[in-house]
Amino acid sequence: MNSSGNIIPSLEQVLREIVPDAAEGRKLPPVHLWHPEHCGDIGMEIRADGSWWHDGTRIGREKLVRLFSTILRKDEDGETYLVTPYEKVIVRVEDAPFLAVRVDRVDDDGVPALLFTTNLGDTALAGPGHPLRVETDSETQEPAPYVLIRGALEAKLTRPVFYELAGMVEPDPEDPGMMGVWSQGEFYRIGPAEA
Repeated sequence: MNSSGNIIPSLEQVLREIVPDAAEGRKLPPVHLWHPEHCGDIGMEIRADGSWWHDGTRIGREKLVRLFSTILRKDEDGETYLVTPYEKVIVRVEDAPFLAVRVDRVDDDGVPALLFTTNLGDTALAGPGHPLRVETDSETQEPAPYVLIRGALEAKLTRPVFYELAGMVEPDPEDPGMMGVWSQGEFYRIGPAEA
């Protein structure tokens, strides 16, 4: 139960509701173990709106995009690749490879947490292993919020999700001029308090 008297569902309840595969422990390929020598460029691109493109043509088959997303990896060189045991191909990413399209407050074994769901069905519980960060454009002051999904791959929060998150903010315990959210015992700054 939260401070407003609402019951916060458990992590398992929310996962069963929104991503049945995740609740069953969907396994991803071990791309972190694959280091093929062959690297190529086949014209793959993920645009800022989350759409996937190949040689200038949008990939419209969602199952294919979901499959590709499971073999996506961002390496130390800053590039993103589709990786198999035999080869890897570069994927140009305009902003982030995923979009966070949903946020849920959940109870993770008695600890309040924020569960993010991506446009491709991945989930991440914000916390030490999946930090939340907000970049601010120096010219426009427009915030760009992200959550780490897996490896070095992030999801950019969609505007509705960011607005929902903004409705959950509270003052930073160390700096009341800043607002943020709690998840898994970690405080994540979202932005300055309104004047």
